[in-house]
Amino acid sequence: MTSASKVAALTAAAIFTANGMANASDRPAPTVVELFTSQGCSSCPPANENLVEISKRPDVLALSFSVTYWDYLGWKDSFGKKEFTERQETYEPPLRQQGPFTPQMVVNGRTSLVGNRLDDVETAVKAADKLIGPSLLLSKDGVRVGAFASPTGEEADIWLVRYSPEILKVPVSRGENGGSTLVQSHVVRSIDRLGGWSGAERTLPIGSESRGLKTAVLVQVAHGGPILAAATD
Repeated sequence: MTSASKVAALTAAAIFTANGMANASDRPAPTVVELFTSQGCSSCPPANENLVEISKRPDVLALSFSVTYWDYLGWKDSFGKKEFTERQETYEPPLRQQGPFTPQMVVNGRTSLVGNRLDDVETAVKAADKLIGPSLLLSKDGVRVGAFASPTGEEADIWLVRYSPEILKVPVSRGENGGSTLVQSHVVRSIDRLGGWSGAERTLPIGSESRGLKTAVLVQVAHGGPILAAATD
């Protein structure tokens, strides 16, 4: 096998095959687009719709995180969780942002942009560096993270994400979007740190499947660093 082939195999993401085991060599790793949004933010609906559009691409893993810091404006986000707000706050220093804002999109943990213009989002996805990290084998029972030289020499985080793939229509009765029905998709319901990864192969359980939700696994440099690998079922 050539060195290029080895890199391609190591950077490939996972998809489910007929036997229920994800195959890391069938397609390249997706570009991860995270949207930080709020149902109480009047600027967010266009970004929500842009995430719906970008999520249709087979080379994109779209994730919508609802933050909580706009809840005081009169509407409590029905999907908001403090851990989603904390994830965004962790991103801001390495992305050289003064603080969290909505609607913010983060691409592969490396690039930040306002998500209101679809052309800007598509340009950011096109310009994103391909993920170069460990292979991921994802099954209904667990995830196997392959051996790979850690690019930072430090332990990375392995994140388990559960999200809703369907398009949701959310009526909002109060606040800045009062009287509107918002369209949202790929809404994250939970994110949990499974453990650390420092370059050696390891396998971790992911628990039972959540009904109606999809599963994604991210390997990411600690403290809001770049995403190294990603897979979804």
